[in-house]
Amino acid sequence: MRCTPIISIFIVEDDHSLRLLYEKALKLKGYNVVGSAKDGDEAVNMYTRFSTKPDIILMDHRMPIKNGIEATKEIFQNSSDIKPKVIFISADRSIKETALSIGVISFKNKPFSLDRLFSNIEKAASIEKIEIHG
Repeated sequence: MRCTPIISIFIVEDDHSLRLLYEKALKLKGYNVVGSAKDGDEAVNMYTRFSTKPDIILMDHRMPIKNGIEATKEIFQNSSDIKPKVIFISADRSIKETALSIGVISFKNKPFSLDRLFSNIEKAASIEKIEIHG
């Protein structure tokens, strides 16, 4: 079953095999994967260069150079009026509250099923745009 309308997704994950798994599974499901980054620094740089911003960012936490919290904060700071929808994915449950407090839409504990990920993406996509105040 394909999604309608097509949801664009940016993947941020340092584990190469997981990055490929997410990318293949998301494409097979009908999502548009607009890019992937292997660390938080690359994610911020890529995000700022997107002419059309992705609908959703899948953000890992434990990554080299810049972790997911730092990268998400920087992406939010570099966003004009509309804050991107970020689904945080991490095996580190201790940062769940921090991730949610900075404005991520959802937190997925690794490991999780692809069906649960797809469900979270659909829920996130249905949420109205998030305006940045202050």
